[in-house]
Amino acid sequence: MYQQVFDPISDSLGWSSLFAVLPLLTMFVLLGGFKMAAHWASLIALAVALVAAIAVYGMPIGQAADAALEGGVFGLWPIMWIVVNAIWIYNMTVDSGHFVVLRRSFARISDDQRIQAIIIAFCFGALLEALAGFGTPVAITSVMLLALGFKPMKAAAVALVANTAPVAFGAIAIPIVTLSAVTGLPKEELGAMVGRQTPLLALIVPLILVGIVDGRRGIRQVWPAALVGGSAFGLAQFVCSNYVSVELADIVAALVATAAIVGLVRVWQPSAPLIGRVAPVRPALAGAATHDPAFEAAVRRRQEATHDTRADVVAAYMPYILVIAVFSIAQIGSVKTALASVISEFQWPGLHLTNPDGVALGLNTFRLNWVAAGGTLLLIAGLITVPVLRLSLARAARAYVTTLKQLRWAIVTVTTVLALAYVMNASGQTITLGLWVAGAGGFFAFISAMIGWFGVAVTGSDTSSNSLFGALQVAAAKDSGLSPVLMAAANSSGGVLGKMISPQNLAIGAAAVGLAGKEGEIFRRVFGWSLVLLLAMCVIVYLQSTALLGWMVVH
Repeated sequence: MYQQVFDPISDSLGWSSLFAVLPLLTMFVLLGGFKMAAHWASLIALAVALVAAIAVYGMPIGQAADAALEGGVFGLWPIMWIVVNAIWIYNMTVDSGHFVVLRRSFARISDDQRIQAIIIAFCFGALLEALAGFGTPVAITSVMLLALGFKPMKAAAVALVANTAPVAFGAIAIPIVTLSAVTGLPKEELGAMVGRQTPLLALIVPLILVGIVDGRRGIRQVWPAALVGGSAFGLAQFVCSNYVSVELADIVAALVATAAIVGLVRVWQPSAPLIGRVAPVRPALAGAATHDPAFEAAVRRRQEATHDTRADVVAAYMPYILVIAVFSIAQIGSVKTALASVISEFQWPGLHLTNPDGVALGLNTFRLNWVAAGGTLLLIAGLITVPVLRLSLARAARAYVTTLKQLRWAIVTVTTVLALAYVMNASGQTITLGLWVAGAGGFFAFISAMIGWFGVAVTGSDTSSNSLFGALQVAAAKDSGLSPVLMAAANSSGGVLGKMISPQNLAIGAAAVGLAGKEGEIFRRVFGWSLVLLLAMCVIVYLQSTALLGWMVVH
């Protein structure tokens, strides 16, 4: 039996926090400073976390090892189970040739890379986040951008930064549902409050994506598309989360934003970038692509020579339509109940943990939702996709093996980082840091979102961060005289901004574009944007805690 202690060093949260933060500092310094591959950085950080748990927090070696093992298994199920099956579906579309058709379909909306970044990374990525989450949008959209002419590093950066505003409602709003479960606050109120925070991010993110692709020139020329897409997404997310359904918020927002941009480009196109003193015909690959007349002419000839039939286009979209259909059916009341009944729940062998009050921790119990898990639903959609794409079972199996090989280092990274998170949670290191930050009193409203950001940066999951810090946010809010709904929502809204720097997402994005081992460089590309957006969210939450924007708070 291990009973948690949160202030093992001189009964001081401050001094204890200096040791609790060491695993995280180790990981981020190795990633950003030394550009070390994520799987090695996470393994070293795990070792530091184990030493801190055993030597500083007094956790028995066996309990620490059991916690790490449970975290690693959780990394495999359900997280990588979702990612592997999602990428498998994508790889089958590539193998069958339908991905090329899908790519051409997106390209025909606009042949401008800057607009393509918004449509694919932001809108289509939001749809994937709504359905699967857990790194799926980053993996798929980064490869789509790569196929459209983006450089690997830029494709990964765009996909990571785009995966922000939709995250709080991802995987059919699992983060909100989890937050409600751990705080005891109504799901509808929490979803509505988050829906009054993250839509403000949606106004900014498309502009940032355009800036990443083409700098200030891109923002000057493409701001109407970014503004229309972001505004449509934010408004739809707000309306749906507040008045329709928390679970459908991202699905509706993604579809509305896509329709808005498609409608805009039918009547408007960005101005042509100047080459010297001459304004040429806008190149086939605009934005940051180098102006290469021969290459652009070849692209145009290829587009003009290729004619996709309506049946080809429908087949290309069918895998994603099937994913939407399967997940939608799984949300029907009777079906959802039946799926949820197939569950295995057991006490993790050898793990016996209690909090300082002697109450057993939820970490002791491991749950396997065999059928209702997102990865299983994706597997079902993938199996239905096989005959739709006219693939043999042998080709589908080979595509699955290819997917496993492609994601092998991402699998190692995710399992290791979740092992790290579980060790920190079980020993009390994470709560030490959270309690120390929560001691800021009235200023807690400003730093509340930082706690969620920190949780997602470590675990790679807004759901996990809400599980970890949701109750802490509510307790701190009551002590500080702040709205519990506001602070709990801030944990989820701030958390979405840690997604782009989490080692899991970095590993998935790097593996998808063929840059495995260069996660540190990608981290350096996106870290600044993560901090800028986090600061914006901190300001939003703080103002919502004051009379200035207090009218926005759900009561």
